Amino acid sequence: MIQKKYTLKRFKDAAELKPAADESKFLINYKNELNAAQYEAASAVDGAYLIIAGAGTGKTRTLVYRVSRLVELGYDPKSILLLTFTRKAANEMMNRASILLDNRCSKINGGTFHSFANLTLRKYAKAAGLDSSFTILDQTDCEDVINLIRSQAGFISKEKRFPNKQTLEKVFSLSVNTGRKIEEIIEADYPHFAEQLDKILDIQKVYANYKSKNNLLDYDDLLVHLKNFLLDFGAAAKSMLSSIKFVMVDEYQDTNKLQSEIVAGLTQLNNNLMVVGDDSQSIYSFRGANFKNIMDFPKQFKDVKIIKLEENYRSVQPVLNFTNLIIERAIEKYPKNLYTRKTGGELPVIIAAAKENLQSKFIVEKILDLREEGVPLRDIAVLFRSSFFSFDLEIELAKANIPFQKFGGMKFIETSHVKDVLAFLRIAANPRDVVSWYRVLLLHEGIGPKTAQKILDELATARLTIKANPEHITSFKYGDKLSALFHVLYKIHTEKSLPSEKAQVVMEYYYPLFKDKYDDFNKRKKDLDIFLNITENYKSLDSLLADMAIEPVIDSVIDIGAEDKENEFVTLSTIHSAKGLEWHTVFIIHLVEGFFPSSRSADNIDSLEEERRLMYVASTRAKQNLFLTYPMNMYSREEGITLSKPSRFISDIEPDSAEGWLLDEES
Repeated sequence: MIQKKYTLKRFKDAAELKPAADESKFLINYKNELNAAQYEAASAVDGAYLIIAGAGTGKTRTLVYRVSRLVELGYDPKSILLLTFTRKAANEMMNRASILLDNRCSKINGGTFHSFANLTLRKYAKAAGLDSSFTILDQTDCEDVINLIRSQAGFISKEKRFPNKQTLEKVFSLSVNTGRKIEEIIEADYPHFAEQLDKILDIQKVYANYKSKNNLLDYDDLLVHLKNFLLDFGAAAKSMLSSIKFVMVDEYQDTNKLQSEIVAGLTQLNNNLMVVGDDSQSIYSFRGANFKNIMDFPKQFKDVKIIKLEENYRSVQPVLNFTNLIIERAIEKYPKNLYTRKTGGELPVIIAAAKENLQSKFIVEKILDLREEGVPLRDIAVLFRSSFFSFDLEIELAKANIPFQKFGGMKFIETSHVKDVLAFLRIAANPRDVVSWYRVLLLHEGIGPKTAQKILDELATARLTIKANPEHITSFKYGDKLSALFHVLYKIHTEKSLPSEKAQVVMEYYYPLFKDKYDDFNKRKKDLDIFLNITENYKSLDSLLADMAIEPVIDSVIDIGAEDKENEFVTLSTIHSAKGLEWHTVFIIHLVEGFFPSSRSADNIDSLEEERRLMYVASTRAKQNLFLTYPMNMYSREEGITLSKPSRFISDIEPDSAEGWLLDEES
């Protein structure tokens, strides 16, 4: 028998072994469906990629096709993680990919940073040092806890002004998300509270201990614990990361320091990372977003390939020429030049109005003209740097009987009556949720803060509990009203029933309290009906509460108000709220130096550059017409009528990039 010699060889990298994809076998012809840059991004597999997607260049389409192509290549959909900033964006991408290819695409891991953190921490709670039944505090809850601490611990004195609960929550959250020290934030943004710094730091420590003791996590804690879990790189983290082959992050320019650290943590076992964003649309620093994340991405990750999407599918070329000019003057950027295959289009128009009211009257007249030309009201928007800039215009629109909707206002989840109902359910899920206990107790007549605190003390020492039938608690001394409350809480805590059934039990108990508490309970009742409808979609109370805390579902009916008789309306919006949207015609108003850019940004180059990006975002919302207006004379109570300067963003625009109009009373 002849023996053959066999030599063992080390396997090469898996990527090298993988045969080239045979596109002829794919269900989708990716090359035909996408432009060259989109195809390059969608067909990328291994490695780190930065996709610079200019406004209106088909970013979502590119991501959807990449998800579809990875699935067609045979990768397990569950090995693809897509992180977005809204659940709606994640769902839209998964739905579009499913329609494009098939239902396999719906099985990818898609969601917000916070929802992904919530699911991961509950699954790996022990390894992350947590109790899996933790309750998530929303912003208002955090403020209430902080207020409880600052009130009870004697931090407030009549002699010196002390920061309110909203300010403290904002400072603590900004510190966590940006990595800046509390001292630095107080010095930069709240120097008048510098003398109170020691007390502020003490409150932060008590707040952290309070959350830990009561099994509570706020939004920021979700991200902090996820980051620590990943970067500690224990056996559980390695197990989880081994199941993730591809990480994709949308709107990377909006990530904060903490989120960029999470992204780094997610790529410890492989470097298959694709982030998509536009440095020119980084406008959320006030929320903690870090412009440097997208600019420094090529330094932070290994062998990054940059792909630019520059073909615009939204706007006509004259609008794009104007927006290119705005951002070309930015100091730090990824150079790009937006272009379109669309033909035609008018030059943007810069309108100098003699006074503010004339600016408003011009916009009203132009809206009426556009409507006569067949442009629907819903395809017209007026954008502004700050909310109060539109007050005069709102009056003129009302006079002309033009329906409009101004974006902003309280969300469904932030309304106090919905928060009341949620508090009952949160106690059922986590009997140690002191914040919800406090809220529920104070709903009852005759129960003030002192009595509520006594009850909380008894709950803390287990002299009172909802885990046992209240009829068996012989020491109960709080009367029939609270006896009924404890019966309800005992029922929804111990019975194995659907969230909708638990919510119905709560609603029957809560309704008399609700009618006593709110004068406008008839209007508010619609929100409670909507909440009951929402609970029907859930089989688990934990998932209902997590979704309601992490991302509000719907606007409040009471805040929306009565529907317009006409279905369509003109949109009035701050630029921050308009990001991601588009209209046939866009008016950008009040382009006055000191207002846009704001006077606060004048001494800070980073702030001034963000104002420039804000102008770019506003301009790129326009598909066909772009009007830029400013009043030449402005009135203030202190100074009377003063001559204003046009914003630096429009003051030196060349005639071939924008047309100039002058408005006076006669015109």
